[in-house]
Amino acid sequence: MKKKYYVGFLTGIFLLAVILGIGYQLSYRHTMDRQEAKSEAEKTTESVTTKGNAEKNEGYYICELNGYVVVYLYDKTTVYEVTSILVSELPEDVRKEVEIGKYVEKESQVYGFLENYSS
Repeated sequence: MKKKYYVGFLTGIFLLAVILGIGYQLSYRHTMDRQEAKSEAEKTTESVTTKGNAEKNEGYYICELNGYVVVYLYDKTTVYEVTSILVSELPEDVRKEVEIGKYVEKESQVYGFLENYSS
């Protein structure tokens, strides 16, 4: 009689281990699928455009328009931001760069420039 209990007990433990293993595998696959979908979504958002339709790697031009500093997108025709900074108030070397069209790669550089020369 004791043998029947041992066999039943060991069968129960074996079935419990199998169920736990299957549950772990399903949970692991679900987590990995979510991780993969998240990384693909991040790759997609890297090429999504930012404010003013500028792609992250295309850059900006800081130029002069009607006496004021204006930021254009990489194509030099689409206005990204209009400022109230007068070109005449800029230092001479910076004024020349702005009149030609100063190129900056990152949005943070644009805002750094604008913060430095805004009043």
